[in-house]
This record gives sequence, C-alpha cells and structure tokens, in this order.
Amino acid sequence: MSVITLLTREGCGMCARAHDELTALVDELRAAERPVDYRQLDVDAPGNTEYRGEYGDMLPVVLLDGEQHSYWEADIPQLRADILG
Repeated sequence: MSVITLLTREGCGMCARAHDELTALVDELRAAERPVDYRQLDVDAPGNTEYRGEYGDMLPVVLLDGEQHSYWEADIPQLRADILG
C-alpha cells in the first residue's frame, strides 16, 4: 500500500489546494482498486518540530512512502505514475 502524506500548516492556501488535488487522486486510485492511504500532517503541531525544521519553508510538501515527492505544489501526474508504476 502506498502512503501519501501532505505536510501543511493552518492558513496555507496552497496547502488547501494540494489537499483537494490529493483527495481527488486518492478517490481515483481507490476506485481503480489501488490501495493507498492519505494523511495530512500540520508541521506546526506539537511534536512535529523535525518536519517544521526540514520542510517548513517548502510547504506544501508531498511525501510518498515517507520520501519527499514534491513541494510548493502537488505534482499529481508524476505522483499517479509513481504509484501506478
């Protein structure tokens, strides 16, 4: 199962757009019976200082299976291709 994680923060308009794009992709993949999990993580939440320090200036950041996939926007075509192999 692929795991997509969106690193975000409150009030980030680009993060909200990336979330909408990612949820649409997740729905598409699940409809095609591809197992995928989607998580959203606020880098400013308590306990997320590692993410805030590493990615805080690049938000939104998309991680695929824990590895940086894209930042400042969700690269949906490439993400789809990487998941579908």
